[in-house]
Parts: sequence; structure tokens; C-alpha cells
Amino acid sequence: MCIKLFSDTKILAADQPLSVLLAAADLARDLKKACSLSAKEGERQGETGICKGIRLRKKKQEKECYRLFVEGEELVCEASDHLGFIYGIYEISRELLGVENFWFWNDQPIPSKSFRQVEKDYHRQSKPFAVRLRGWFINDEVLLHTWKVEQRKEGPWEMAIEALLRCGGNMVIPGTDKNARLNRRLVFERGLYLTHHHAEPLGAEMFARAYPDLTPSYDQYGEKYRQLWEEAIQEQKGQQVVWNIGFRGQEDVPFWENDPGYDTPAARGKLISRLIRLQYDMVKRDDPNSICCTNLYGEIMELYQEKLLQLPEDVILIWADNGFGKMVTRRQENHNPRIPALPRERAEGRHGIYYHVSFYDLQAANHMTMLSNSPEFVKKELMEVRKRGMSEYWLINCSNIKPHVYYLDLLSLLWREGDADLEEHLQSYIAAYYGRENKREIASCFRRYFSSALAYGSHEDDHAGEQFANHVCRILVSQYMRDDKKRAMELLWATDEETLRGQISWYLSLCRQAEESYRELLQQCERTDTYLDGQERELFRDSLLLQARIQAGCYRGASLVMQGLWQALEENYQKAFYLVGKGRKSYLEANQSMRDREHGKWHGFYDNECLTDIKQTAWVLDGLMSYIRNLGDGPHYFQWQREFLYPEEDRRVMLVMNMENHLRDGELFALMEMRWG
Repeated sequence: MCIKLFSDTKILAADQPLSVLLAAADLARDLKKACSLSAKEGERQGETGICKGIRLRKKKQEKECYRLFVEGEELVCEASDHLGFIYGIYEISRELLGVENFWFWNDQPIPSKSFRQVEKDYHRQSKPFAVRLRGWFINDEVLLHTWKVEQRKEGPWEMAIEALLRCGGNMVIPGTDKNARLNRRLVFERGLYLTHHHAEPLGAEMFARAYPDLTPSYDQYGEKYRQLWEEAIQEQKGQQVVWNIGFRGQEDVPFWENDPGYDTPAARGKLISRLIRLQYDMVKRDDPNSICCTNLYGEIMELYQEKLLQLPEDVILIWADNGFGKMVTRRQENHNPRIPALPRERAEGRHGIYYHVSFYDLQAANHMTMLSNSPEFVKKELMEVRKRGMSEYWLINCSNIKPHVYYLDLLSLLWREGDADLEEHLQSYIAAYYGRENKREIASCFRRYFSSALAYGSHEDDHAGEQFANHVCRILVSQYMRDDKKRAMELLWATDEETLRGQISWYLSLCRQAEESYRELLQQCERTDTYLDGQERELFRDSLLLQARIQAGCYRGASLVMQGLWQALEENYQKAFYLVGKGRKSYLEANQSMRDREHGKWHGFYDNECLTDIKQTAWVLDGLMSYIRNLGDGPHYFQWQREFLYPEEDRRVMLVMNMENHLRDGELFALMEMRWG
């Protein structure tokens, strides 16, 4: 016996808040996708057991939990709070209609059937989440910032919030700086907790934006800081907020960089402690039950470990990974203390984490590609987090979502269940989005992706993302053009080589390793692609195959450019010019591989790829090619042109230097490529 859901099955949600009604509207949309017949059409075809409605009924449940069951001719969702109803609604969509959590981001095709059956004995009782506060920081959101969905700038944010709710999230930072403020309304409407960037205490406007002509010093302008904090509290008062309190500084750097009077750790810790207490009291004045948190991030962790911070007892302490998934303090420029970012034993009080599946450090992290550290490594770190009692708060840096969907899906399982069978998760993830037919081949590509990652250092988490192939390359190119007699000081975090030659040799060796491993990954992905068709192939090309092309193209480009710099140091400028041109071409191909995947709704998605900025690497190499050509062919720029454009019998006749307009660098490179391949 069963009841049947149709495309127009009513959702009976009287007296529910807007957040539940919006989730119900998503379910109504999903019913239309998953069911081709209306209830009346079903009646005309003789169908019986037509569902009279999906009823939302308020009844005592644990917080955020729900119960689904069939009662008579209705499907009932019982919950005691708005998030319980929302999660129950999305469970109906997922389990009974087949609409997966990342249906939008993975272009999941929703198979349409005449109707969907629900057995009379159907019953689902959810259980509390393993993590109390859990969500995403939609950070470094440069792709979402300019991309539109259905010609609407709000569209990407709406789909991000829906995906987060489907994953069981209940908290979000909806962008950085201006975006975080613009998207507050959406967050509150959807029933999520709003929280704040660690550099924006209380979600207040940045001091430097409010007062661009003033030095950002609390000692000088404490009243203005307090006014900004008070305005932020009043703007968000009465809403669901996890108030981030603290005092870091402008531009996401320590405040003492702009206020050098605080030149000792003790002085810094004293001021931060005083301002945290002040902000805490301001928040608690209006709502004694409000939730407050503070980030032990970067240099703040060092002050905490030195016992130089005094914090209110009920504040959630947020410990952060280093951007690569390891629970140690992050590297900042050349400073890499790697202080453990975990309590020494099971924590007393309230503790949580800020964790990255995407990171931007201008050094070695991943932004346009998946985290290079393995799921086994990530699970090990997060199991240790849970072992230390840090399940109060998990905030995941998800950046632009689409490149990181696999890890976001895995972490949502961990914050829901507290554990995960990695192989089982991988198989179910592939089956849900790529289909069951080629699970073995696609799973092998996922595993190969992580095993292909370049180990650039001695620590277990020192695996490079695509930024290593771009930012380090640009650093060495810039140093060569600035002063080739000195090493690049920006690379002391990575190598102790004392000369630019040594740094180039070190980097070239690493890039050759990565070039080879990613070439093999790309070949495997291209072979797998030949087995696929339809939407399975489209998603594979949008995800693993694309990321293999980005990594392979960037590391090949970096390898060629370093070979070119070596030739330039040897004053073999013509060969250097050619090799740099080959490297530039490889970067452009990597960039084009992203633009080639802008089909359908993804049109323009990669247009604003400006952080790793692969196209900028090619632009920097334009300058390098011109610089090298000047050294080898300037100031008159005719000799190389004669060599590659003229036949042998004309090269030695110098009655006229050249009979054509001077070739541009790209035109000259094309002639070299024709000859040298």
C-alpha cells in the first residue's frame, strides 16, 4: 500500500515562518521536476492513493530534528522548530524525489516519473547533529561576485544558501566585506544563523572604509570604533546571530601593523582582551542569551598559547587550520610557527573550528581546484577535533562552492554523523551525481587526483594547489626582472636557497615532478572521458577533467618558464624567449579550459577568476618576453626577425636592416614555434 505524490501535491504549511515557506517552495519546484503528472491527470488515468498533501505539523522533537511518516492520505513532517521543518522538507526532496544536495552545482538531471510512491509504512526519524553550529564561509567569492543566475546577481547566493541548508548547515558568513552585509537579509529569511569574518568583529563596517582618512588606531579613535560596533549590533538585533568578537585589524592583518605602539605580545594581548570584553558586554546588554565566539587565528593563537588573552568563559573559542587542512597555525608570508591549533587535551568550555577546503595565500594553496590533501588526511584531522571535544562550531571555508563540492559533501556527512566511511561516501557521491555505470573508473580518477599532488615541503600537509604553479612562478619572474643578482625574499618560507639561480633550480625540480604526475592524471581522466556520455560526461568534464587540465597546464607552464629563466641567466636570450613563450601558451590553455566549460547557466562563471588568476600569469609572461627580447635583440629589434623570417640567402645581406614592420613578440614567438616545435 502506498500514497502517490504528483507535480502539484499541496504543501500544507499554515502559520509557518518565511524560512519554512521558502523551503516548501523549493519542494514544490522539485515536485514539478520529479513528477510529470498532476493529481487530476493521475485521477483521469485511474490512479488511486493520491496524496492529499504534505502536512507540516508542529510537535515536540529535539532541536532541529524531524519525523516523516504517512498518516491516512497525507505525508506528515513533524518538528518543533523552523530548521527541523526545513531539514525534513529537504529530506523529502532528497529521498522521495531523488533531488540531491548539490543538484544545482553538479547539474544533476532529475529523472521525471509520472508520480512518486511513498509506502504506507514509510517512517524517518532524524537524530541530532554531531556538531551544534555548522556552516560555510563563502569567502574569496570572486566567481560568485560577478556571475549571475537567470540574470540575477542574487541567484548564486540563493543557490549557495539552499545547498547549505540541504547539507544540514545552520550558520553562514554570506561573503566577504560588502557582500556579507548585502546578503544578510537572505540569511535571515532562510532561517540561518549569521556569523562574521574574524577581521570584521560584530559584522561592523571596517574602520578604514568608514574613516578612510584616519589611521585605524583604537587608542586615537576608540569612540569611533565603539560607534561602528554599536551600529552593527542595532542592525542585527533580534535576529539569529553568532556574534564574532575580537580585534584583529584592517585588511585582515594584525592591528599592530597600523598601530606600532603595541610592540610587545603582552601589550597586544591586553588590548585584545579588553576590547573582546567590551564587545561581549555590548552584545549581552541587549540579549543575555546571545551566542558569542572569537577566532584564535594566526597571531591571535600565539597570544592565546602564551596565556596573554583573557576571555569570557561562555565564548566559543574557534581554532583554525592552516589553510591546508592541518590543525596548526597558518603560515603568514615567511613566518610559519605551526603552533598546534588544538587544545592539549579534551577541551573544557566551548570550542569549535574554522576549516578550509579552499584557501588563498598567494603561495601554495588551492582555490580553483580541490584541496590537494587526501580525504584520509582530512578525516584524521577532524576525528582528532571531535576527540578533543570541539563540536560546538564548525565553519568551513567553501569559497566559490563549485570546485569544492566533493569535500563539502564529505564534511556535511561528518558534521551530521560525526564519522564517515570514506570509500562508501565516495561511491555514493559518484553514484548520485555521475551515475552508477562507470563508478569504478571515476573513483579511480578521484583517488589519482589526491595521489598526484605535489609535496613541496616536509610536513604531511605540504601539498600544493594550483596557486603554487602561479604565484611562485610570478614571484621568480618578478625577481629576475627586478634584480637577478638577488634571491626572492618572498620565498624564504619555502626554500633556503641563497641565490636566484638556486631558487629557480629548486622550483623547476618540483614543477617537473608535478608536471609529470598531473600529465598522467590528465591522461587517465581523458581515457575515462571516452567511456562516458550524456550528463555523466558533462559533469566529469566540469569537475575532475577540468581540474586535471588546470593543474597539468599550470605546472607545465611553470616548468617551461623556469627553464626559460635558466637560459636567460646564461644569456641565451633567444632560447629563453621561446621557452617563456611556450610556458605562457600553456597557462593560456589552462585558463581556456575553464572558459570552455562555461555552458548553459555557467556562462561567465570563470570570467572573474582573479585570485589564482591564471590569465594574469600569462600577462606577466608577456612582460618577461619583452624584457628578454630587449636584452637579446634590443634596441633595434631586427636581428631575431631576420633570423626567423628571412630565408638563409637573405639573412646575410644587410643593405637594408628589414623590409617589413617590426614583429610583435607574439608574432616572433609563432615563427620560433614553427621552426622549433
